[in-house]
Amino acid sequence: MNTSNVITEDRVYAGVFGCVMVIGLPLNAVALWILLRRHSLKSPNAVFMVNLAFSDLLLIISLPMRIYFHATGTWPLSNMACLIITMLFRDNIRSRAMFITFISVDRLLAVVYPLRSRHLRTSSNAWKGAAFVWSFLLVVNIRESLDFLEHLQDHTQPTCFKSYDSYEPLLSKTRLAVIYLQIVLLVTMLTVNIVCTVMVSWTLHRHLSDSAKVNNKMKVMLIFVMNLVLFAMFLPVPIGMAAHGKEIMPLVCLTVSNCCLDPLLYYFSFDSFWKKKEDATNGGEM
Repeated sequence: MNTSNVITEDRVYAGVFGCVMVIGLPLNAVALWILLRRHSLKSPNAVFMVNLAFSDLLLIISLPMRIYFHATGTWPLSNMACLIITMLFRDNIRSRAMFITFISVDRLLAVVYPLRSRHLRTSSNAWKGAAFVWSFLLVVNIRESLDFLEHLQDHTQPTCFKSYDSYEPLLSKTRLAVIYLQIVLLVTMLTVNIVCTVMVSWTLHRHLSDSAKVNNKMKVMLIFVMNLVLFAMFLPVPIGMAAHGKEIMPLVCLTVSNCCLDPLLYYFSFDSFWKKKEDATNGGEM
């Protein structure tokens, strides 16, 4: 690949990350503000959405350094800074997939098992689920971070994203294990989302009147399509890494861009998203 092509591609990557930051930052900041300001965190759905928006914001605030790197071709910061920014990207994929799955399961319990699940669908259990997600990521990060720093130290010139998230002929056993674990988790969570959506759709079809059925079924299908799109954006990066793809940066751009779609998920999943706390209690959620 010649220098001119590399420069052109890097400028495109910088432009994509810039657009995601400009669009995603206000969308997720406003969504988080609405969830915290207008809704109490007594709803498990709201708890998971707050954590999802927080995860997206962590990724977005790391984008300026990715933009700088691709725009200039230089990395001015330390290996530790590269590690933090890279792990924010990886953790965002994992946490978002898990929180989206929690939202789907919560919707399943609320619609299919409304009475039997009342003791399960509490804010306390939702926070325990969120704590489990972040604790799981922390455990995975410890070993993966040590492997990443060891890899960065092998480079004589300061570099970051292209050295480890792009093509590597021989990935370490630790990195391969994490990649395969991530693929298994993502496929499992995608399956859970599909099953939840089918069961919710079937329940709405059986128990709602025709007028309410159309509205709610369309909403369920919109959420279903959005979940498929989101997971379609999650999976390519780990699959590309496992297959030793020679250039995964376009896949990274695709994955990062889906943080702009999450606010739509909040809106369609949460009937009372725009209502105040007292209205939300009466209006309910799906």
